[in-house]
Amino acid sequence: MTTVAISALPVATVINAADIVPFVQAGTTKSISKTLLFTSPTMVTPALGTVASGVISACTSTSMVMVTPVIGAATGTSLAVTGAVTSSGTAGVGYVTGAGGTVTQLTSRTTGVTLNKTTGAITLFSAAGTTTAATFTVTNSTVAATDIIILNQKSGTDLYDLMVTAVAAGSFNITFRTTGGTTTETPVFNFAVIKAVAA
Repeated sequence: MTTVAISALPVATVINAADIVPFVQAGTTKSISKTLLFTSPTMVTPALGTVASGVISACTSTSMVMVTPVIGAATGTSLAVTGAVTSSGTAGVGYVTGAGGTVTQLTSRTTGVTLNKTTGAITLFSAAGTTTAATFTVTNSTVAATDIIILNQKSGTDLYDLMVTAVAAGSFNITFRTTGGTTTETPVFNFAVIKAVAA
């Protein structure tokens, strides 16, 4: 094969906005402007194929549909879904660290407490357990009148029956009694607020 020497090729220069790049498609010469190629090009229904990596930012469309995306660790202020929110891992679905709080009841077991958190732990005043029901109010600004409050006993020697006997905007009532124990102690009740609506 004969070696062909090529010399005196033109030196590339900066492309001007008005420059045209010619190309041949199916025997027909067409052209693309420098502006279309390099300055915010708009692609209409392109078939991009599988994108391995990249960054998407400053998108203004609000109707993007992602099919089986791998989201990773995401943060946000709200999430609206029409289907179920489920977890296939061991962490489950719930509140993150920092969402909860603690409060200790003062004076008596009917003294109200204030804890403006969606989840937390309430330590009762030290007193003897009794099968006679007692009630106290939890003032909580995160609670709406339609919300559901979940309660359970975290600690204590005596076993307690726990009931939420009222829910209002900004508060809920806890009514409790032992199943028969009379131990003097400071049991702890956990609670969680589930946001709900009437319709």
